Amino acid sequence: MSDSVLLSRHGGIATLTLNRPGTHNAFDAGLIADLDRALAELEADPARALVLTGAGSTFSAGADLNWMRAMAQADEQENFADAMALARCLRRLNELPIPTLARVNGSAYGGGVGLLSCCDIAVAADSAKFTLSEVKLGLVPAVISPYVIAAIGARQARRYFLTAEIIEAPRAREIGLVHECVPVAQLDETVERILHWLGKAGPQAVREAKQLIAGHAPAQTELQRENQDRDNAALIARLRVGAEGQEGLGAFLDKRAPHWVSGR
Repeated sequence: MSDSVLLSRHGGIATLTLNRPGTHNAFDAGLIADLDRALAELEADPARALVLTGAGSTFSAGADLNWMRAMAQADEQENFADAMALARCLRRLNELPIPTLARVNGSAYGGGVGLLSCCDIAVAADSAKFTLSEVKLGLVPAVISPYVIAAIGARQARRYFLTAEIIEAPRAREIGLVHECVPVAQLDETVERILHWLGKAGPQAVREAKQLIAGHAPAQTELQRENQDRDNAALIARLRVGAEGQEGLGAFLDKRAPHWVSGR
């Protein structure tokens, strides 16, 4: 594991820190692989709870620019493999058999919203902003969609998937994306308070409670979940190499408006 993700343990609590502050903890293939390996380590040797956070002032800015540039030039098969790596990582986080708490220390965009949506509990700094900006690039939030929709519901997704507008922290709390938003100076105190209550729960009971909640979601077999991940990965791969996705990504990387905004 490189230093793009840091895993530490203290007093039974594991902390995973996205550690690319120079890029606002943006995703690239390396970070996704490191995060997946760290989560696999926690599956094999569980802590009492996991705190997921970001280094610096941002939780995660979504996709790294250089990674986006590479994916814009890659073929559909390469984009599919890339999207499946993220899908497997998110699925592992979502199904981790210990309590997971997102300490959202700053803004989260795109895939960063997906990460926090996979956590059982999310607490955000009240200065944080959130957005699902993919449609502005001619894409969709395909791989993260099962988790974001589970967090905010289809009705809210019908707005925010389509508008890609900025969601302020209080609004994120209103729609269920985060459970609490507090001044950044109170973030650690809030996290510690929640960990205090989690520490009173029996580990087996927590695992069973998570399974109980999962059982009330629309029933899916393991094969159906795998197929959902593959379908979502195939969708984003197809859109990335399609004409609109190429125009949207190109416009973003060139710092210009895409033709559907500029009228060209």
